[in-house]
Amino acid sequence: MPELFSADWMNELKDHWNDDPEVKNKLAEIGFNSIITCGIKGDDKPLGVFVVEDGECIRAGAYNGEEPDWDMRADRKNWMKWVKKPFGMMGMGMAYGSRKLVFVKGDYGTMMKNPSMAGPFVKSFSLMGKISTQ
Repeated sequence: MPELFSADWMNELKDHWNDDPEVKNKLAEIGFNSIITCGIKGDDKPLGVFVVEDGECIRAGAYNGEEPDWDMRADRKNWMKWVKKPFGMMGMGMAYGSRKLVFVKGDYGTMMKNPSMAGPFVKSFSLMGKISTQ
């Protein structure tokens, strides 16, 4: 069972992402390219990195100094809660509004106003729920 945001964990997420047409194909349709990082709120740097080109995750693993387009942070307790029971659109809005989910980098508001990005983004959280996490 991989540790949250470890290289093994991020690579499992990569496999789920690339196997899910609601994420990969929808983002490919809009030519989505990004470096996405995740970590613990208050830490100096993220723990995991996820590199997406034309909707497909081409590389994932431990953070190694990459410059993110999106950097999401939350307390470990909240990440573990969301991994066990992923949220939908409303839950994400509540997590963001209550500052349980923080975007150190990236524009949450702009993303959520774009259905081509918002749907796959929320769906990516359900993919996290497929990973046995410690």
